[in-house]
Amino acid sequence: MALTPASRPKIVKKRVKKFTRHQSDRYDKVKRNWRRPKGIDNRVRRKFKGMYKMPNIGYGSAAVTRHMMPSGFKKVLIHNVKELEVLMMSNKTYSAEIARGVSAKNRKTLVERAAQLAIRITNPNARIRSEENE
Repeated sequence: MALTPASRPKIVKKRVKKFTRHQSDRYDKVKRNWRRPKGIDNRVRRKFKGMYKMPNIGYGSAAVTRHMMPSGFKKVLIHNVKELEVLMMSNKTYSAEIARGVSAKNRKTLVERAAQLAIRITNPNARIRSEENE
């Protein structure tokens, strides 16, 4: 039985392209990651025609779909069973993601408990060894 979200609104992204840093195409030392231009004469900061777009509040996601994965769930990082049981009442909105530091033994118990509570896990197969290897 696949767990489905309570509601699955269409996720609309106002911009899909990344915001590129000014002159990152010109120099290798200037990485593509966005940094706000601060120079007094900078044409990107002054919003000249034909220059890169700058990120601003208008590009934000709709409040309903913010942090939502394509599956329709929102992700919560969990480390133990106690944190998993917090999601019991909101299993139609949130899905669990097991943290990377959790051992294979503890992962197994988390996956079993999530199945009992009908909580979806985004990475249930991580660090699970097949039977013939054991």
